[in-house]
Amino acid sequence: MGLLALGTPLVWNESREYNDFIREKGVQYILNVFKNAGERDHDELYWGDEIEYMLIEFNEWSKQAKLDIVHDNLLTVLNTDTATDLNGVSDENINYYRLCLDNDVNFHPEYGRFMLEATPLNPYLNLNGNYNYVEYNMKVRRELAEDIISNYNENSKSIKYKPLTITSFPRLGTNNFINVDEKLVWNHKNNASRSLFLPDEVINRHIRFPTLTSNIRERRGEKVAMNIPMYKDMNTPDHDDTIYQRDWFPREDAEAAGASKKDHIYMDSMGFGMGCSCLQTTYQAPNINAARYLYDSLVNFAPIFLALSSAAPFFKGWLADQDVRWNVISGGTDDRTPRERDTESVLPQYNIGGLGNIAKDKYNKVQSLPKARYSHVDLFLGGNKFFKRTFNDTNVPLNEDLLKVLLENDIAPMDYDMAKHFSHLYVRDPLVIFEENINDKTDGSLQNHFENIQSTNWQTLRFKPPTLDATPDNKSVPGWRVEFRPLEVQLTDFENAAYSIFIYLLVESILKFSDSLNPYLSMSKIWQNMDTAHKRDPISSQKFHWKTTFNNALNPEGKTEELVIDEIFHNKENGIFQIYINPILIDKKIIEKDWKELKHSSKYLRLYYYLKLISDRASKKLPSVANYLRSFILSHPEYHQDSRISEIINFDLLEMCDRITHFDNSRNEMDSYFGKELTEYLLNNDVSY
Repeated sequence: MGLLALGTPLVWNESREYNDFIREKGVQYILNVFKNAGERDHDELYWGDEIEYMLIEFNEWSKQAKLDIVHDNLLTVLNTDTATDLNGVSDENINYYRLCLDNDVNFHPEYGRFMLEATPLNPYLNLNGNYNYVEYNMKVRRELAEDIISNYNENSKSIKYKPLTITSFPRLGTNNFINVDEKLVWNHKNNASRSLFLPDEVINRHIRFPTLTSNIRERRGEKVAMNIPMYKDMNTPDHDDTIYQRDWFPREDAEAAGASKKDHIYMDSMGFGMGCSCLQTTYQAPNINAARYLYDSLVNFAPIFLALSSAAPFFKGWLADQDVRWNVISGGTDDRTPRERDTESVLPQYNIGGLGNIAKDKYNKVQSLPKARYSHVDLFLGGNKFFKRTFNDTNVPLNEDLLKVLLENDIAPMDYDMAKHFSHLYVRDPLVIFEENINDKTDGSLQNHFENIQSTNWQTLRFKPPTLDATPDNKSVPGWRVEFRPLEVQLTDFENAAYSIFIYLLVESILKFSDSLNPYLSMSKIWQNMDTAHKRDPISSQKFHWKTTFNNALNPEGKTEELVIDEIFHNKENGIFQIYINPILIDKKIIEKDWKELKHSSKYLRLYYYLKLISDRASKKLPSVANYLRSFILSHPEYHQDSRISEIINFDLLEMCDRITHFDNSRNEMDSYFGKELTEYLLNNDVSY
């Protein structure tokens, strides 16, 4: 998340009177961006990745693995954004700061105190044929984090701290899941989330995060409520029996009975979602039109790669009957009121929702919002010869007043499809407003007003306009970018590099062959694909909508067929390898016909294994991370066929994850995780560049 602004955040009842003001200033800002940067062109394909870690405390003596919420000052040392003034900084911390700069890495805060985000300090460009650098950079990031966190190890050899790239912590929200005295924590009472399960102490200390948590709950009129289907085993109870009665907050403490569902895992805090980790990549396009085409092309890949990267088979100490995190985060950030959700409140609500100040006289004007602000993409951006507006065939609410402003203004009138995109984002309210920004008329403040809504619409893709100073002549700042957001983080740097580079090759191919590939199908089918991606073991058991051909002459209307993921990747007519990967590698003169030729190239051998990992996961030759973790739990001697993850199972599971992370095959776990061939290669070939 980079450097977070300091200031005085307004609570919801104070901030909502400024909602229209923030929207109006945000629209003013984006219109000026389009005016300044609309003609910008010939930008290079800079790109980068973001990896999120969880800091884990391992206690060998007690056989417990807990989230570390004590040592979040780790960021003070590693975050180069905060290290501009080194006066008074210890020599050790200065050394770590310089190591980050020298090794091209950067660290940032995330929602949880136990979380850490890392990126390359500088964007990648072309890689000069050396695809190994991405993994090498990821490896350096992890080693730096491991090095500094190892300083926190206690004198007792039984306590170790480690950063792991796991998507969901198995026992988040259960007893003994954090490394502090929970009785002392709960004595504080959690005013931000009011959760039954997550104390506010898991939330990042920066004031933005607890305010965001509180304001989502206040706007919604009740706590968030996520009900995730529970994996059903022989002794699994028919309800989540971790729910209990409490009398701290009369309203919120009474909600669980009505909000929880039979045969589901019930969660009631933003932290259950935003406490998950992911892998994201961002790409700069040559110009705005190319960025729009790239965005639309990647829309269909989002649910496919969510399924292919699935790594979250458990939540709150239970095995789930799904393998991904997405709908948990969606529910955890769902600030829609009951009326906006077309449902009844669990308890009598005091906030009906709607645009503006949410005054009572607007009751009949409240729009139905079919989805939370964290969701899959809702609209194609269009702006190219393949696009037809009929592809946007879903119910998408708009801010009609701002739509008119975007279309009809004397600064930079937008075309209808682009204006529709932003007017849809702007049906949402700003969630955190800093008092100091309200009367600040600087460009930076206007950008904050825009990002207040832009960056809290968390969709599977984000269209990222440049800043005001990104004129055609100023290439020192980024241009038009697209962020790919659905990927679940994997256990190893090798896997995370493989997924990142695969998407990079897709992007290269999409941009290179933009004149010949028609990416469009109906948005409603992509929504269905997203639902399918949430089924358990989606790679093996589910079929997804996929285009019969990407040739516009043969399929201008976006006709689809239902295919399993193996077919989507390997079909010789319309598979991803055939349509996207082979052509770009041929164009780059790396291969002649097929990506498997890379196995015979010393220069591109690691690239071969990156692609092989993706191919073998898609064809079910290798398990997904979620599948592997679920199988470990089900076969554990302490598992009692009740869908529960005990402390000892949790400890053994995370120790196994740590072994795989560091290519420790002492228990032959890599053989079943990566397969024999890939394991042998990884054990004998360290990444270098």
